[in-house]
Amino acid sequence: MGVRFNVRVTMQAAASTPRVETRQQSQLLALLRDEGPLAKVELGERLELPRARLATEIAKLFEWNLVESGGPAASRGGRRSTLVKLADDLRFLAADIGATSIGVAVTDARCEVLAHIVEDYDIRKGPVSVLERLTQLSGKVLGEVTGRVIGAGVGLPGPVSFRDGMPVAPPIMPGWDRFPVRDRLASAWGCPVTVDNDVNVMALGERHAGVARSLNELIFVKVGTGIGCGIVLGGRVYRGVAGTAGDIGHIKLDDYGPACACGEVGCLEAYFGGAALARDALTLARSGRSMFLADLLAHKGELAASDVASAASAGDFAAANLVREGGRRLGHVVASLVSFLNPGMVVIGGGVSRLGHQLLAEVRSAVYRRSLPLATGNLPIVLSELGEMAGVIGAAWSATDHAFAATGSGSVG
Repeated sequence: MGVRFNVRVTMQAAASTPRVETRQQSQLLALLRDEGPLAKVELGERLELPRARLATEIAKLFEWNLVESGGPAASRGGRRSTLVKLADDLRFLAADIGATSIGVAVTDARCEVLAHIVEDYDIRKGPVSVLERLTQLSGKVLGEVTGRVIGAGVGLPGPVSFRDGMPVAPPIMPGWDRFPVRDRLASAWGCPVTVDNDVNVMALGERHAGVARSLNELIFVKVGTGIGCGIVLGGRVYRGVAGTAGDIGHIKLDDYGPACACGEVGCLEAYFGGAALARDALTLARSGRSMFLADLLAHKGELAASDVASAASAGDFAAANLVREGGRRLGHVVASLVSFLNPGMVVIGGGVSRLGHQLLAEVRSAVYRRSLPLATGNLPIVLSELGEMAGVIGAAWSATDHAFAATGSGSVG
């Protein structure tokens, strides 16, 4: 474990930004993040704080350079109040590490993306190589902006102990088991870091900035190389006791199905993950059942899940049948979740979601047919609005939650 990263990102050390001390300060910061500049009088009303107490809490945040004046507020009659806003120079790093790519962004304190970069990179190269490249890419995006980075958030494509900041026995991440990702990145970046499962941060992104904006109960299903589900209940990500809630990709559908990366057989992911689609596309091409895919294979030398989407869109029957069967199986699992959790929305994202409305139609059909009418009567099942940005926006939100939380209180959102 005595690994040293060659690249160190220069930024303000976490110790130079005092931790938020009280629940009221935490609520103030979260409110300003969620809604933008607010008048002092409105802040007092929203948080039900006496004027003197509010002034004390705001003065502390001014002293720590976390907030600043936004000028005079609109008149409500009488003396004008003053607007308070989050400091313009606050910055957060956000990283979305997928099975085959690394995305890095810098955001402001309201999680608006200021700079973003995505690069293909194989998670199987191991934690040392991947995190080394991540720090290099973060240096690039930080070079495009100015400001003080006071926190960072990272999403990983496997089971994560949120408390410990490390992956635990991730099926598609060889060499990553219990690697101290949070501590290594906190050392390299010089700021507090949160580490979570990628689908959890995607759910946060959609909940705060995407199609599920402000919904307190939702399910986000990621269909990529792997399949996972982010569950938001009461406005918070539900992770379960050990952080494995929503690991639907390894729900067994058939005792005699195809082998899965987790070591079992017949898992949903083994039928409909990105690797499974690429495998089945290759079979269709080599058997001659799909001339479209056979031509692509001859031209490219390999096939990916995206090629199935292209073939299905072109009217290829065999490829369209793959989408129908995969969507049906996914829909059966989602239907069980809908009946159990009764969410306000189901959002489908990830690379395989580019199969688009063909996939969506199959999932909707299965869910509406198999779930209780009371649960599905007003249930939208939609594609992600944020696409590949969902992960970095959600990771930034997780970082702000941590940065704005009162000492010892944990997350505020």
